[in-house]
Amino acid sequence: MLKTTLATLALASALPAAAFSQDWRDEYRVIRFGLISGENETDQLARREPFRQYLERELGVQVQFHTAANYDGTIQALAANQIEFSVLGSSGYAAAWTLTDGGVEPLVVAVDDTGSTGYFSVIFVRCDSGFDSIDDLEGKVLAFADPDSTSGYNVPYYNLRQDGYDPETFFAAIPFSGSHEAGIMGLVNGQFDAAASLGYQPDYHRGHIMAEKGMIPEGSVCPIWTSPEITNSPMTARSNLPREMIDEMRATVLAAPEKDPEAFLAYAGEPQVGFVPVEHDRYQWVIDMREWFRTHRRR
Repeated sequence: MLKTTLATLALASALPAAAFSQDWRDEYRVIRFGLISGENETDQLARREPFRQYLERELGVQVQFHTAANYDGTIQALAANQIEFSVLGSSGYAAAWTLTDGGVEPLVVAVDDTGSTGYFSVIFVRCDSGFDSIDDLEGKVLAFADPDSTSGYNVPYYNLRQDGYDPETFFAAIPFSGSHEAGIMGLVNGQFDAAASLGYQPDYHRGHIMAEKGMIPEGSVCPIWTSPEITNSPMTARSNLPREMIDEMRATVLAAPEKDPEAFLAYAGEPQVGFVPVEHDRYQWVIDMREWFRTHRRR
């Protein structure tokens, strides 16, 4: 169930008028923006507040950020026209595109200081566990994040099978932790032997991020497996929105690194340095992967 997590700040009519056409604003005085559950709600909202303020200031309408209990909640909210835009992982975008019969479209993705527009699925173990490879995890518990998580489930599951490791039989159990952070916390606390999450280049991953926030000890988790590159999580729009609204949102987001660097980092984080437009074709392979899941597994 989608829930509002920020108080209403002001009436849309009290906000400064934007330089673009006001036509779409007559219908959309409030833009509802969905956030996926990659981290706990309080931290996510606090971290992204400068970006919310930037959008509100530049677009000239009220912007509300919403969270859901899981990935599917945000996807369902898009399909039900309960939100206009969202941040979705690659697999989440593919799920939304399939559910809406092509009724969503990607707008932009972040690019890092190496020029990469991708990230990776990473399987972590405790650094003191003695596990050095996937082979060492036979008969152990591997936690996936969420069934609609690209890096936390779909990509590692699919690629482990391609590498000859059937997760259903190779591991003792493959539970869903509920989120990337919950998986890493469960790993550190001894609930799991390994956990799938995400990482960036160069060697910057969820474990580092959580250690920087003081959630886990520095150097407590280590990566032992890395997937092929995954295209970054797209900012996604409903395709049934006014075209001018979609185009203006894209332009506003693309301008964020120059207009408001603080807001940009609040959205993208390091080591990201900018945004680039992205098209649906970049995610077709993920849709194909999800179709494989649909026809080969029941879960």
